[in-house]
Amino acid sequence: MDLSLLPKLSLLERQILQASNCKDMFIEKFEQMIRQRIESEGESSDSDSPTSPRKPAPKYTLPRDTHEFESRIVYNDIPIPVKVPTVIWPEVVGDFSLIKLIQTFSGPHSTSPQPFPIHPHLTTSGPYTHPIIILVNAMLTQKRVVFLGHNRPSGEVAEAVLAACALASGGILRGFTRHAFPYTDLTKIDDLLKVPGFIAGVTNPTFANHPEWWDVLCDLPTGRIKISSHVEPAPITEGLLYFQQQAALNHLHATNLNSDPTGDNLFMEDVQRSITNRHGENAIRAKWRAYILKFARVASAFEETVYGASNLYIIGPNEELSPESPSGVQADPLDPTTLRGHGHVWPDEISKQRELMASVSRIEGWRTTRSYYSFIQDIAAIYYPTRPIIKPDLHHHHERLRTLKLSPPEAGAIYIAFSYAVKDYAGICQLLTVTPENQAGLFYLSMGLFHPDQTVREATVDLLERISKHPAGQHFWNQLNRFAKLAFFRVKRERDASQSPISGPEMGFGAPQSLVGVAMGDGLR
Repeated sequence: MDLSLLPKLSLLERQILQASNCKDMFIEKFEQMIRQRIESEGESSDSDSPTSPRKPAPKYTLPRDTHEFESRIVYNDIPIPVKVPTVIWPEVVGDFSLIKLIQTFSGPHSTSPQPFPIHPHLTTSGPYTHPIIILVNAMLTQKRVVFLGHNRPSGEVAEAVLAACALASGGILRGFTRHAFPYTDLTKIDDLLKVPGFIAGVTNPTFANHPEWWDVLCDLPTGRIKISSHVEPAPITEGLLYFQQQAALNHLHATNLNSDPTGDNLFMEDVQRSITNRHGENAIRAKWRAYILKFARVASAFEETVYGASNLYIIGPNEELSPESPSGVQADPLDPTTLRGHGHVWPDEISKQRELMASVSRIEGWRTTRSYYSFIQDIAAIYYPTRPIIKPDLHHHHERLRTLKLSPPEAGAIYIAFSYAVKDYAGICQLLTVTPENQAGLFYLSMGLFHPDQTVREATVDLLERISKHPAGQHFWNQLNRFAKLAFFRVKRERDASQSPISGPEMGFGAPQSLVGVAMGDGLR
């Protein structure tokens, strides 16, 4: 199989591509590979002797969807077309469907929900926790998970195991596929039980009668998930005692069955809406990647709150090793990029305490697993390749724009910091990873066009103009609503007019044109 025309994308580019539904995202990368191939073939043909006949030049076509690379495998002189994913993350093995896995266990739960026995690591939203969340919690806390497919093909069982590994990984965490057994049987049960936190697929119904062999059983024919009566109880940890004391002092109760402090119920409703609306496999995988990323950020905030520092975050310059480190404060008055703040953002302190208290057992259970320590190693390895902009924390401050009600000076400081920091290709890629299209894209950045301070508005224009000229950013710009584009061209025209007071109103713009015509026309493409 020839993959020589498959471009090598950076980590940031791969994140952008997976989170986007645009079928021609990074199409210029494929064009460049084809152009280089044609040039190299032209040079080799010129070096041939003039008497030798030339072979007809092969025809290269651009992919219809840049998420997949089309190639061929020759078998018995028969070319067989194959499609290879352009973006492949760790723990993503084989051809599986997250949508199929989610639908298998969501259907019975939505029609006739059954309560689960309470376990702090698994039932983070009470006895009616969504089965998929229980499955993910079980894998995050390194429980023994068995997929049972009685009278089902072994390939279907293996597909479910591989899909579960990708689900819990989100393309971020590692350590699941190494201890996964897509298909096994009773003859290997002794060896299987020696593996801590395995994920196994079986077809023999005998496994259902031995709850001591597993902690969580996923029954594929019935679409039900069972928690074993022999599952090891969650230990008492320092974090659990800390939040129990906080709950007693602040009168917080995370066990209210009508509440959703972790946001898992809302997340699963959003996933199911996306499946119903046929958003596709890539969209679902992008949502789960965002979910696992949020879990890691919440775990980092948990460690800072309980232990004073976190292994899951590398503190940037001008930051403080404290959960109460100031956010939105400019360390250097002369450098707008020294805006302090890092980590996940909550609407208020009560919401933060409630979510941390509801997730304390799950996080403490994860902190003793293989995937936790592998994640720490990965953070150290990919920190600089994925963070060309060290200061400010783009993810944190963009979340502040999305989540908080900021005053004009606070919001203005963020827009100016972004405009000063995001300059080059890699920096724009990093910014686009925190503004995915399925989370409103550039909408919150475009709100800087309506800021009362003219300096902030002009800084936002500069930032959006650089994004619109970026190969990937132009797709985000095209998705921006016309109301924001009207404001963009209005602010840009006002700035140009103020810089050239002697020029007439039509100079520099060609024929007179309304702002509506500019926004609805080509504009910045």
